[in-house]
Amino acid sequence: MPKVLIADALSPRAIEIFAARGVDADAAVGLKPDELRERIAGYDGLAVRSATKVTADILAAANALKVVGRAGIGVDNIDVPAATEHGIVVMNTPYGNANTAAEHTIAMMFALARQIPAADRSTQAGKWEKSRFMGVELAGKTLGIIGCGNIGAIVADKAQGLKMRVVAYDPFLSPERALELGVEGLSLDALFARADFITLHTPLTDGTRNIIDAKAIAKMKRGVRIINCARGGLVVEQDLAAALQEGVVGGAAIDVFVDEPATENPLFGRENFVATPHLGAATTEAQENVALQIAEQMSDFLLTGAVSNAVNMPSLTAEEAARLKPYMILAEQLGGFVGQLTETGIRAVEIEYQGAVADLNVTPLTAVVLTALLSPRFAAVNIVNAPLICRQRDIAVGETRRAAAGDYQSLLRVSAATDDGTRVSVAGTVFVGNKPRLVDVEGMALEAELGRHMLFVRNYDKPGFIGALGNALGAASVNIATFHLGRTAPGQDAIALVEVDQELTPPLVDTVRALPNVIRAKALRF
Repeated sequence: MPKVLIADALSPRAIEIFAARGVDADAAVGLKPDELRERIAGYDGLAVRSATKVTADILAAANALKVVGRAGIGVDNIDVPAATEHGIVVMNTPYGNANTAAEHTIAMMFALARQIPAADRSTQAGKWEKSRFMGVELAGKTLGIIGCGNIGAIVADKAQGLKMRVVAYDPFLSPERALELGVEGLSLDALFARADFITLHTPLTDGTRNIIDAKAIAKMKRGVRIINCARGGLVVEQDLAAALQEGVVGGAAIDVFVDEPATENPLFGRENFVATPHLGAATTEAQENVALQIAEQMSDFLLTGAVSNAVNMPSLTAEEAARLKPYMILAEQLGGFVGQLTETGIRAVEIEYQGAVADLNVTPLTAVVLTALLSPRFAAVNIVNAPLICRQRDIAVGETRRAAAGDYQSLLRVSAATDDGTRVSVAGTVFVGNKPRLVDVEGMALEAELGRHMLFVRNYDKPGFIGALGNALGAASVNIATFHLGRTAPGQDAIALVEVDQELTPPLVDTVRALPNVIRAKALRF
């Protein structure tokens, strides 16, 4: 039974979901880093929110970990590159708290527009400073949204309901999507020049860090109001504090800070500043939604291999996993075949999908091929880190899809170019009954089912060879299970692919290599 450690406070219903799905879940909230590092060994999954920092040290100690689930959208507290190197899936719940975060943004915008926090403090202090708190209407104002993904799109919809004009900057916002949302797509500088209110809804990356600094503020309308309920680090806090002090920025509402918990900050104490302690997802509904969603996602992955909302690998539904299963077996066999036949470093890999398989989600199949191909050379390689290993070692990976079927309804071909200039190519198909078969090895047609122990021989097609090979195996008391042959033409290059019942020893393989007309012999294991 898979085991999951819950390191941050989640809804009790999450544990109920794990148990109902057949996953053993332990809750240990508030562990210190050293305690978590000692505790994590043996667990298949780790569920967290934002409090637990999943560092490279913790991931290195997680000897069985397969998935880290973040109940929420941000994964800043997880070392995603380190997780990928260890072959650990990192998944989040980007939709569970989207509406809650959008509502908090609108609330912060109202608080700024009508100076509600300052007015509340004044009134409860016994003052009646009605003329002091002159606000502005939202209707008719221009809202600039930086990042128009899930949350940004909901904010746009709610702002339009308030009769605001909405402009957006997002490098991934297509004209069609902008039209669908009813927003005007602009460059970042154009948005700065147009917006009366600016709200951020983008992840924190190298490209977005400090996206609002003194230079950006200088391009904005005087009196602009800025809201950040996304991630700390998008705004340079010292620059914003100076702009508030000088009146260049009319007000700011911040829910997220560079350093959290934020007990001190240059923005604190300003009347035109509103702060909340990272409450964007803090509603009963959102907390429940993300907890239940991450429990379901992690259970799906650990029990069926389905991948939802992963940030370091493509998604794969349970239905897709079921349809792809026979092709995954074939992909593993083909990748393993090529990986074991290559003697030197691999420079490039080409994977061709032909026929019905070309219409499927082939990205997981490519990852399986790469995993099997790299396994003879790299320890602890899997479908998460195999593409990364290829990039790190400059192994070019190409995919080709051909919808038209050839001799087979579906065909998968794997080819590898090596450092010594040789090329290895094998192809296979899935027959009726979901049975994978090899149908081509290095350009020679044959039909073979791979077993655990296989002997691959390349030879010259000469009389007596098959008998000599059989005698060599028989003399070593090795029983032949299946025997498959292929050749380019009579008397020329040929291959023999022999399944045997026991492991082939190196001395026996050397004996086969020494037989007349043998070009190459190698023991393969699947």
